[in-house]
Amino acid sequence: MNNPIEKFNDLWQQALLDSPLQQKSAVCVSTINAEGFPESRFVDLKQVDEQGFVFCTYYDSNKGQEISRNPKVSLSVWWDHIGQQVRVVGLAEQISEQAAIQFWQTRSRSAQLTTLSCEQSQPLSSESALVEQFDKTQQTLEGKEVTKPQNWGGYRIRPVSIEFLAFAESRLHLRTRFTKKNDVWTKMLLQP
Repeated sequence: MNNPIEKFNDLWQQALLDSPLQQKSAVCVSTINAEGFPESRFVDLKQVDEQGFVFCTYYDSNKGQEISRNPKVSLSVWWDHIGQQVRVVGLAEQISEQAAIQFWQTRSRSAQLTTLSCEQSQPLSSESALVEQFDKTQQTLEGKEVTKPQNWGGYRIRPVSIEFLAFAESRLHLRTRFTKKNDVWTKMLLQP
């Protein structure tokens, strides 16, 4: 297969089948903090198409602030049950407000309420304070639609390279890197 986006989506669909994972679409996104160190965390991959890899978050979160300072990011995933690793390097950009609203509407009510009741990455006095914040938000919005906050949306990682590793017990892993230049993908095999 010479299209890495199609290859990724094929592997993703395989990984979703009979997955032992609770968070089946979790991927690791890495950004660069203000001190120049990488920061990695898992997010829920929402969509992958020819435009890139989409995940959602608070725009004013640490990752959002880091992306606004430096849009160079990476995404990695390890699907142990199908023996596949994928590494993506690219530039992150905000998705449209309309797309963010559509992704917001796919979230569970509990996830929406959590988003409204929390300020991601901000200090917390206690676990009970967190529960209290959530309960208050839940009571306030009882029976009402939960509207997407302005500081929540998504990012699309426009890939410049995508690398696949097919795991082998012998450690003779098959690595394939695709590099994009002028909207054309070039394929190269790499030694394990």
